[in-house]
Amino acid sequence: MEDPVQMAGVEEVRAGIALANQKASEGIAALQQATLALEEAQQALATATQGSSQEEIQHAYGMLAEATQTLNGVQGTVQASISSTEGYAGRL
Repeated sequence: MEDPVQMAGVEEVRAGIALANQKASEGIAALQQATLALEEAQQALATATQGSSQEEIQHAYGMLAEATQTLNGVQGTVQASISSTEGYAGRL
């Protein structure tokens, strides 16, 4: 199977990579907004339930923290993808 770069012009490939990276960056921005919203939800829950030792509240708080950590990990993965494709485009 031929390398797609041989089938399409280098500039077309670079343009496609640039578009993909732009969309990925938009995804990172959306993830950052979601992370902020979850952090705010966590703070609101902590404020509303201050002093509560109910297991279900502690569990909910922990799940929000876990979701925030997961989103941070996803952001890192997407950024690594962008870096990889930029390196590829730079070698074309």
